[in-house]
Amino acid sequence: MTSAPSPRASRREPRSDALRNHQELIRAATAAVHREGPRVPLGTIAADAGVGIGTLYRHFATREDLLSHLTHRSFEQVLANARAAERDGATPAECLRLFIDAAISQRNELVLPLHGGPQPTAETTLAVRDEVHDIVRRIIERGVADASLLPGVTPHEVVVFGAMLAQPRPSDPDWDATCRRLLATYLRGLRREP
Repeated sequence: MTSAPSPRASRREPRSDALRNHQELIRAATAAVHREGPRVPLGTIAADAGVGIGTLYRHFATREDLLSHLTHRSFEQVLANARAAERDGATPAECLRLFIDAAISQRNELVLPLHGGPQPTAETTLAVRDEVHDIVRRIIERGVADASLLPGVTPHEVVVFGAMLAQPRPSDPDWDATCRRLLATYLRGLRREP
């Protein structure tokens, strides 16, 4: 008589080549969506990742699964940025600067609705998005309370402005410097005059 496999035995770690393929598919899909939009042929993504189409389908059963994964992963990164900005910024304006600056630095890694990605529909992704807005709201409220920021700005406006500055594009140090100057100008406009 054989015993049933233990739960631990049935949950094997993915093989290193499967992990590598998954990472390459994410990298290739992100670049392809930025380059060609969300309707990019899946065969193009597989070829760019250096794998066959069957490998892509083993990781992502549908285009929607792939795009949802890219979007959720991007919102998770934005949430990590918001948490770090709230924790590390000395002032509310500095928190907002850190938050948007992180998006500028990660512009080519994010697939978000304002970057041509799909609107999130999964409850887990919507919850992450809402948490980002909650953190930005807390930062703004702190700035209004300590009279360092003007009232009236909304988390949505901050997120949209950050997304505009963080549009995916080829590396260009001059453009990054321009985006950071625009960010500084925007933040000056939010500050309450002493």
